[in-house]
Amino acid sequence: MRKILVVRNDKIGDFMLAWPSFAMLKKSLPDAQIDALVPAYTKPLAQLCPWIDNVIVDDPEQSQQARLVNEIKAENYSDYICLFSTTRNAQLGRKAKIAYRLAPATKWAQFLFNDRLKQRRSQSAKPESEYNLDLIRHFLQKNKITPVEVRPPFLNVDRKVKQTQRNLLQQKLGKSINKLCFIHAGSGGSANNLSIAQYAHLITLLNEHVANLGFILTAGPGEEVQAKQLQALLPDNVCSYLYQSTKGLISFCQTISCADLFIAGSTGPLHIAGAADVPTAGFFPAKRSATPLRWQPLNSTGRHIAFIPPNNNSQDDMTAIDINLVMQNLLSFLEKNNF
Repeated sequence: MRKILVVRNDKIGDFMLAWPSFAMLKKSLPDAQIDALVPAYTKPLAQLCPWIDNVIVDDPEQSQQARLVNEIKAENYSDYICLFSTTRNAQLGRKAKIAYRLAPATKWAQFLFNDRLKQRRSQSAKPESEYNLDLIRHFLQKNKITPVEVRPPFLNVDRKVKQTQRNLLQQKLGKSINKLCFIHAGSGGSANNLSIAQYAHLITLLNEHVANLGFILTAGPGEEVQAKQLQALLPDNVCSYLYQSTKGLISFCQTISCADLFIAGSTGPLHIAGAADVPTAGFFPAKRSATPLRWQPLNSTGRHIAFIPPNNNSQDDMTAIDINLVMQNLLSFLEKNNF
């Protein structure tokens, strides 16, 4: 049996954008064993992914590298696919003596792989998920296997579980609410985002224009203070509930799947929502390495809208985004999605 280890051992959002790659690989090679190398904090997401058979946890401590190499070597993998190239990832596959090792052709670490695909990701000419898929297509075509193309949604939550979660949220809101709008004001420490005041302004406008709308203010670990500050700025007529993610990532995914609209910066939760094909509105800086195209969520066509600072401002100046203009475009987007 073919055993393939796929590496995406960085942040939550990056890992979610790899789900289509796991789907294509498993659907194209249904009899192969597809394993994932991920950090401990994304392990629950890897276990949730239906196209991953086993998970190896990557401990980044240098003292643990020999143990990790031995663990990988013991699995006797036939193939090693790194969805992004680092020196450490290159060394892991080489030291584990995996015969076939594929990665993007970037930086000097590429020479530690025995197959490389030139992508020029720094140009941000296509979504990150597509760069990942290009590596999988290259691998399959090299093995004379026709790639099975995949379509959203990628994260499917059981209907009963979703309804139970939705009922709980509606009870917390304490009103008869038809629609749930999730707002994630945190940045996870890696993404530019709107200010708390901008989010409060946006929520106030949405509340004025959309009837029976409830707001779920989500907060991951360490983001509770921001969510509480946001809630404190909201007018009394806004129906909101602060949801703190304390039950782990799987529960958080189930909760996010209940949303009718998810609004956030380019963070892990936005990409979880996109994988579930919840309509998403994202706020991105204008710099090339972080464009809306490069970090586009996994939504189907027409179910994502992106906003960036205007051209005459600093690429990272999210305060330059005009919330009144955002609201005009957002209302049009909601109408097209039968909101």
